[in-house]
Amino acid sequence: MQDDSEYMPVLRHLYGKSLVLHDVGAFDKVLYFYFIDALAHIDYTVSLSIWNYESPKNIMSAEYLRWRIDEEQKGDRAKFPGFVNWLREKKPGRFERLPSLWQMIYDTEDPACYRSFRIVLDPESRKPVPPEFLYAMIDEFFEPEFLKSLYGDASLATLFKEYLSQG
Repeated sequence: MQDDSEYMPVLRHLYGKSLVLHDVGAFDKVLYFYFIDALAHIDYTVSLSIWNYESPKNIMSAEYLRWRIDEEQKGDRAKFPGFVNWLREKKPGRFERLPSLWQMIYDTEDPACYRSFRIVLDPESRKPVPPEFLYAMIDEFFEPEFLKSLYGDASLATLFKEYLSQG
């Protein structure tokens, strides 16, 4: 473990966040799945910069991320990437308010992706995601307005249902 790593404070920042004021059971189930999924990818990306690849922490995270590959294909979860692109095309103002990680990963026109579960902003580059960018990604997922939009009867969940009803 590298205690002096510039990434350790990023991990502390992530784990300092809380959902205690929210009823996550009332979140739209698909949006909640992708919310937790994004946090897991952030955690894994940061943890690889702190701990050895074969550390128990990274092995456990990778096992979760392997499991979720099958889970994301179940039910309406498989439609989430299409939903993000639908927002980009039909509701660009709402798309711009999504967390940047969702915008980048699921937008078919953006090169960002998950590679071996790590967040990769530019597949042509070997540079890690800068800590400042990770802080911003974390904060976007915990913005009060974004969290409110995840509830089953809230704005983002309503738009997801609208998208699903179209086909």
